[in-house]
Amino acid sequence: MRHFYASAIERRITINGDFATQPVEAGWASEAIFFIWVENFPATANGSLSMEVQISADGINWIDDPGKLLLINAQGHYFLRAAHFGNWIRLNGKTTGDENEIKLSVSVHLKE
Repeated sequence: MRHFYASAIERRITINGDFATQPVEAGWASEAIFFIWVENFPATANGSLSMEVQISADGINWIDDPGKLLLINAQGHYFLRAAHFGNWIRLNGKTTGDENEIKLSVSVHLKE
């Protein structure tokens, strides 16, 4: 039987600018899926939200995972997958645009 773990790492947070999710220690897992629920993306916002997977050997120093970038410009449900990530993993994000406050939730599902 495969091992599975799911956790809500951010719940209904409001972001504007740079942010990063809580890191997850996942060295035992071989794959991860981040589920992102963008609950509120202002219709008047002329910007976007970019999110990318970051990996770390120590949970302190973070490296972007090449090719794992998601651009969001509307509310809805999204996901990012990752594999071969070592021990620590998280999402890093940035909003652009005028007064672009976005409400979102993030969960991570890990499998071995």
